[in-house]
Order: sequence, then C-alpha cells, then structure tokens
Amino acid sequence: MRSSTRLFVAGIAAIAGLGTLALFRHAPVVPQTLVSDALILCVLAIAAELFRFLLPVSATGAIAYIPYFAAAVVVPAWPSVICVVLVKGSVELWQRRAPIKAVLNISSHAIMELLAIGIYLVLGGVALGSVPDGHNLTHVTRTTGLPALIAFVVALFTNNLIVVVAIAIDGRRPLKTTLEENHRATIGLDLLVAPLIFVFAWVYAEFGAIAAATCWVPILGLRQIQQALLDLEQTNEELLELMVKSLEARDPYTSGHSRRVQQYSTTIARAIGLPDRQVNEIGKAALLHDVGKIYEKYASVLSKQDKLTPEEWAIIRDHPDDGANLISTMTKLRSLVPAVRHHHENWDGTGYPLGLKGESAPLAARIIRFADTIDAMTTERPYRLPLTEAQVRSELVRCRGTQFDPSITDQLLVSPLWPTLFAPTTSESATPSLGIVGITRLRGSQSRRKRVPLGA
Repeated sequence: MRSSTRLFVAGIAAIAGLGTLALFRHAPVVPQTLVSDALILCVLAIAAELFRFLLPVSATGAIAYIPYFAAAVVVPAWPSVICVVLVKGSVELWQRRAPIKAVLNISSHAIMELLAIGIYLVLGGVALGSVPDGHNLTHVTRTTGLPALIAFVVALFTNNLIVVVAIAIDGRRPLKTTLEENHRATIGLDLLVAPLIFVFAWVYAEFGAIAAATCWVPILGLRQIQQALLDLEQTNEELLELMVKSLEARDPYTSGHSRRVQQYSTTIARAIGLPDRQVNEIGKAALLHDVGKIYEKYASVLSKQDKLTPEEWAIIRDHPDDGANLISTMTKLRSLVPAVRHHHENWDGTGYPLGLKGESAPLAARIIRFADTIDAMTTERPYRLPLTEAQVRSELVRCRGTQFDPSITDQLLVSPLWPTLFAPTTSESATPSLGIVGITRLRGSQSRRKRVPLGA
C-alpha cells in the first residue's frame, strides 16, 4: 500500500481518536442503562456482520449501520462510539483483514458514529433511551426525527467518502470515478433506509430489545434480496465481458478495441452533457457494437491479409444486424439494439445498414460512430502510424456534417474532456485494433491495406 494511503489512514485514525476523547470529556458520566442499550444495539449489528459468513451470497454487513445509528439516537454519547469500535474491531479480526485496511474501516465507522451523535445533538436531538415513558417518547420523536435523518445521511456519506478517498489515493484514480464505481448501486437504498433507522431506534426505546430484534430479522432478509439482485447485475456485466473476449479471441488483432470504444463513447457522452444513466447505457452498447462478428461466417474475412472482394465486403456489412439480432435475444439488452444496429450510419445517409440520415439514427449510435472512428485513427496500422490529436481533430472537422453529427462534433471539440481521449493508454489498450469505422472516407485508398479495411 502506498505511503500516501498510510498517511491518510493514520490521519483518519487520529481524528477518530480525538473525536472520541472530546465526546468523553463533554459528558464523561453515562447511566449504566444507556451503556447497556448501546451494547445491545451493537450486538444486533454483529448479527448483520456475521450473516456475510453464514450465507452463500450476502452483504448484510453493509446494513449494520442501522443499529449503529440507532445507538447514536438512543445513546448519543461516547459508549455508542466505543461499542461500534469494538464490533468493527472484532469483525476485522475475524476476517483477518490487513492491518491498514482494518484501521481504516474501524476509524471510518468511529467517525461515522461521532458525526451522527454530534449532528443529532447540535440539531436538538435527545437521548431516546433516557425518555421516561411512552407518551413523552412519542412527543420527542416528532421533534427529533428530522435532526436524526440529517445526521444519518451526513454521517453515512462521510463514512463512504473516507473509504472511497482511500481507494482513490491508493489506486491514483479520480475521486468521482471511484465514488461512482463503489457506491452508485447502493446509494438509493441507503437513502431509503434512513427513515427506517429512526423507526428502529424508536421501537427499541419504546418496546425494548426483543421488539427491536424481531424487527431486525425482516430487515436482514430484505437486504439479502437486494444483494442478490446486485449480484445478478454483476453477473450480467461479466457475461457481456465474456462475449467481447470471445470475439477478440477469434482475431487477436482486434484485442482491446471494444473496451476502448466503450471508454471513448462514455467520455463523448459526458462531453455533450448526457446524464449518467444514459452514459452507462451508451457504454454497454459500445462494448457490444461489434459482437455480431462472433459468428463463424466472419472468421475467414477477419483473418484475411489481402484486400477484400465485393462479396466479402457484403459479409462484413452484415455485422451490425447480426449483433443487434444476437443481443435482442437477451431481455436486459434489448434497449441496446438500435445503437448496435445503426453504429455505421452516417449523418448524410450514406452509411449502413439502412442509410439513416441525420437524427433519424439513434443518438447512442451516432456517439459510437465517433468513438469507433477515433479508435481507428489513434491505433497503429500496418500502413501508417497512429494519428495525433491535431490530425484527429482535423479529420472530425472535415467530416462534420457528412459522417458525423455536427452538433456532437462542435460540443466534443470544445469540451474539457476532449484531451482525455488522447491520454496515455495501457499496454492492452495500445494494441492495434480493427476499428470497423468507415475510415476509408477519412484517409482515402484501401490499396495499401493488408487486413480488413477500416470501413467494414
């Protein structure tokens, strides 16, 4: 692990320690009953943490923060922080996690609890465990519910942010990208669960530990179902990668092309201001844009060293339809069919398979058209070296309104994201790709080509 990461983790641990000390000095004496309440709630968190080891597919440990936050409301004092640290420490020890990671997880949870308690108290919250009777408790919940929800959201976001920053620092990756990759799938659930946390705390304070434990069981079950759905989505993503790898195994010369086109497509989509959900859909379509070439009829054409005959060109021009028909058999991918089928259409209507003109071609297909072309121009060919950024810009401008959507061209070339398309690539992404993109229109004759022409 990098020294910068170790320094960051040390700082987080120091903040957690100092925050706990400050909370203790603020209110060193806590009734024994409240200490017991904090301990009982954290025992329920242990049940959630242990489920990940007992069930074949589980992330129920991820909702252990429900009793952690409940403890912050029932006992907004240092015993809740200590109990959270003890629980997380036991779990980290059980998992035999690397010390630096264990310290990060324990410290981030301690800070999460400290923030929840601090914000809750500052906004007027009171210890639900100290309210003497049910009538008063009901009145208190009406006045402290909102402060509790605000405290939960801020503390949970901070906890997630700490972990993501550590990952970003250690991997030298952009913070935004790391945040999206690690928490996008669960952030909606986290926000929906926030009101449930306060309800759970109220049930514990009003009816006792047994009632709270009874409520905890179905919560664990719901989380298990949600995790199963997330795992299914991950499996679907892996199947897409498998399809692409199968295609690339047929012709190693194309290795990395689909993934680069995916990267370029998502960058272009962001450059023109599309929302994240649409960007992700375009990325999936871009990854699969050439999947039709997996069929056997393309094997001899893809491996041919000489210029293609008219008959072989006709075969190559079938791949958008074949790819679209293939993914249309998969329910989850049917929304990608138009983009895959029409990624070789041109703005002036001279493309294929249908010769769609202008905006009649799907936006995703028009974006993939850019990405496919850029990849073809920026990878090495037997007949030329990769084009420079200036040369690529010149070609896009020249083909603006013929091959390319003029609006996308204009937005892309002035976007701050434009230079990122030419950032240094990894060894995999630098491998020459087939780039099936109509670059014959960009660079002229096919006479010097020894492989499948780029216009295929």
